[in-house]
This record gives sequence, structure tokens and C-alpha cells, in this order.
Amino acid sequence: MQGKIVKGISGFYYVHVVESGIYECKAKGIFRQQKIKPLVGDDVCMEVIDETAKTGNIVQILPRKNELIRPAVSNIDQALLIFAAAKPKPHLNLLDRFLVLMEYQKVPVIICFNKCDLVTGAKMAELSEVYKGCGCKVLFSSAKSGEGIDDLRAQIEGKTTAVAGPSGVGKSSLVNVVSPDVQMETGEISKKIERGKHTTRHSQLIHVDGKTYLMDTPGFSSLYIPGMEKEDLGRCYPEFAECEPLCRFQGCAHINEPDCGVKQAFAEGKIHPVRYENYCTLYEELKSVKKFGGKTSKST
Repeated sequence: MQGKIVKGISGFYYVHVVESGIYECKAKGIFRQQKIKPLVGDDVCMEVIDETAKTGNIVQILPRKNELIRPAVSNIDQALLIFAAAKPKPHLNLLDRFLVLMEYQKVPVIICFNKCDLVTGAKMAELSEVYKGCGCKVLFSSAKSGEGIDDLRAQIEGKTTAVAGPSGVGKSSLVNVVSPDVQMETGEISKKIERGKHTTRHSQLIHVDGKTYLMDTPGFSSLYIPGMEKEDLGRCYPEFAECEPLCRFQGCAHINEPDCGVKQAFAEGKIHPVRYENYCTLYEELKSVKKFGGKTSKST
């Protein structure tokens, strides 16, 4: 039987099989011998032990389309980053931090500002302006009024989408409006593991319908990814791409160097100040990561 891992905790993996439900499974020992760890998002083959109790063993992990380092998941088509347009005020440094993480791992991102019913059209235009050069689609929605929900549904249809965002932005309300059945499937897993307190610490994949899945990911504060260097950061800002060839020095950091194409574009208003200032902050943080042996000296 083939299914998809929707949650993993304490050595148990919860596999969703379309039309059959969720099975609690253990992974065969051969995976440990091969040093392969099943990930949320993996498509797997399993053998059923008890159909009534919905238990089984994972016997094969099918080839992965991709594998993310952070969060540790697989087969992701895109990421949906949800922030509030107001109440709370959007934390754009945190938003840029997520964009860098996903760009580094080559995952497309949709930015969704929820609670758009609380702001003016001018404020929405201002937020759109910040991210117009970052290569991401920017949506505005309201879980309360229903504005933008149809557009959001269209963007996630038929895809596996990782959903992330800080607390208080209405992420759960928005996801529940997009798919009312989400609460039911979340409860199904919680009942099996009987440990609801763990639900926000681990990535969880929820079947919406057909080939549409939403993955709720745990929070993040540090920028550190094993293998990422400060020199990689500029490549995670798509706005810099056409400006970098104009830099005098190869490997320009775009901060203190003279004759820097990126700084010139910033001065001319071609790169938004919020984006450039966040770049400088994150660059210094990555310098600290190396200095302190893989730990950030400060996180946001």
C-alpha cells in the first residue's frame, strides 16, 4: 500500500493513504542500517499489520523530488509565508529571514498578508512595493471577511505547500477557511499519539483534497543552515542579480566596498531600503555564525 508521511514523532510515522485514512507505522530496520531517516512529505510503501487499528510498517521510501534541510521535510512544491498586514505589525526582518532560507533551498515562496481588512489600500501597496523584486507572488487575504481566499486556494491546488508564519497572524484561521477538513485530520493524528502538546514542535502534513497538501512547520528564529556561508546571502536576494556584474570586486559583500553595483542600485531606489537593510543585518549575523562555531550570537 502506498501513502505519504504526514507526521513523524518518537520513532512513529503517520502515513496518509487516500481513501483509507492514516496509519501509525514504524520504519523497517534497514533504513537505520542505510542511515536513511524517513521525512514528513515522503511517499512510501507500507505493509499493513492491522487494518482495524490502522497500523503498519514502512518498507520503502520512494525517490524524493527534493529534501529540505530546514524544516527537515521532503517533496515540497512551494512555501506559503503568512504574516498579518496589521495586529501584529508585520516583522519584515523575520519575513526576509524565511525568504533567504527558502531561496537557498530553491523553494518558490508565496507571501500572504492576512488581516487585510484592517489596513488601507495604500498600506497594501506599500507592502507589495517592498517585495516586488524578490521573485515571490504577494497575496492579501482576510480569514474574517473571505477576501483573497479564492486566489489562495488556486495557488495551493494540486501542490504540497509548506505553511509558516509567526504567532498571532491568523495562520490557523486562514488554513481552516481554505480547508475546513484540516481540523478533523489534525485531530485524528492527535488522538493516535495522545500528545497534543507536541503538535507545534514538529512539521505536520495535512491532506486537503486530491493532490493538495498543507504542511504546518514549526517556528524558526536563527538563520543558520549547515553549509551556508555569508557569501551565499547575496544570491538569496534576486533583486541583486542584475546589479552584481557592475561591482568592481569579485565576491563583493555589497556593504563597505567602493563601486558596488548593488549599493548603487539601492541609492537609486531600485532596491527597496527594507530589503537592503535586512540583507546587511543578516550578513552580519552569518559572520557571527562562523565566528561562534555554528551558533548565532543573536536571533530575531
